[in-house]
Amino acid sequence: MDTGPDSRRDITGVILVGGKSRRMGKDKAFLEFSGEPLFERVLEIYRESFHRIVLAGDRRERFAGYGLPVLEDIFPGSALGGLYTGLYHAQTEYVFVSPCDLPFPNKRVLDHICSLRKGYDAVVPTTHRGFEPLFALYATTCLGPMRKQLESGNYCVYDFYPQVGIRYVPGEELAPLDKEETSFLNINTPEDFARLWKRLPS
Repeated sequence: MDTGPDSRRDITGVILVGGKSRRMGKDKAFLEFSGEPLFERVLEIYRESFHRIVLAGDRRERFAGYGLPVLEDIFPGSALGGLYTGLYHAQTEYVFVSPCDLPFPNKRVLDHICSLRKGYDAVVPTTHRGFEPLFALYATTCLGPMRKQLESGNYCVYDFYPQVGIRYVPGEELAPLDKEETSFLNINTPEDFARLWKRLPS
């Protein structure tokens, strides 16, 4: 079964840590939620899933205590630039990418996405909100289209999708694993963070 590190030596786990958290007013990665920082909630399922994990973003000092490579962005200032950096340095055929501030990262969803990788350049969930490009899997075959787009000044994470072969994973396919689609929930403001507590089981 494709559920752990030994079956995924062709995938590097990439966590995006380059965000500035301007709307939050403090570093989102280290907001404490349900007893641990948001970053560590993501890192926990990554350690269960991948042999190699890297952090993408120029924040080496902030994350030095975790013993993980912290990669300075080749194209600074966007999530697409962070994804490109992680994929460029991956040393594997694929990466699985996530932001560092997901309160409910779901390993079952991660497992399912990774299991679909063969024969595709990317595996991307879709929900009622549209593409979920930052809890998704990408192959090194995406590097060329990503770089061309970044060099043109376009930082939209999914504008290169028409140029590659993508396996979209619709919400109904993920529903048995994550009925409320909380895997993809991220936070940007203090109000978003305050609402998270209502989602915890009583």
